[in-house]
Amino acid sequence: MAEPWHEELRARGYRVTPQRQLVLEAVTALRHATPEEICTEVQRTARGVNISTIYRTLELLEQLGLVKHTHLGHKPPTYHLASEADHVHLVCRGCGEVYDVTPTVAKGLVDVLEQEYGFETDVQHLTVYGRCRNCRTT
Repeated sequence: MAEPWHEELRARGYRVTPQRQLVLEAVTALRHATPEEICTEVQRTARGVNISTIYRTLELLEQLGLVKHTHLGHKPPTYHLASEADHVHLVCRGCGEVYDVTPTVAKGLVDVLEQEYGFETDVQHLTVYGRCRNCRTT
C-alpha cells in the first residue's frame, strides 16, 4: 500500500521521485530539521543529492501542504510534517531541545487575545522559549 503522500503527489500531477521520498522520510525521522540537517540525512542514502535539491523539494512539498516550516530561534527554518503541525513549540535555551505540546496549553492566551483584542491566533506558529526541567535542575 502506498504512503498517503504518494497518493497526494500523484493526485496533483507530480511524480514520486526518490529525492522527494528521501526528503519526506528525513523530515519524518528528524521531526524539526533545517534544510542542512535534512540534506545530511538524505545524503546518507543518496550522496548525489545537493542542498539546492533539498530546498526545491521542501518548497514544493510545502506548497502541496505536506510539510510546514517554522522559525525556532536565529537559525534557518525547521521543517516538520504538516500532518503533525498542530502543536506549540517549547524551545529550551539551555540545551536547545524542542518539545511539541498540544495547542490547548495556550488556550488562556488565545481566549484573552480573542476577547480583549478581537485577534484570532495561529498557535501552530507559536514558539515559547525557556528552560526545560532537566536544565532547571542542573
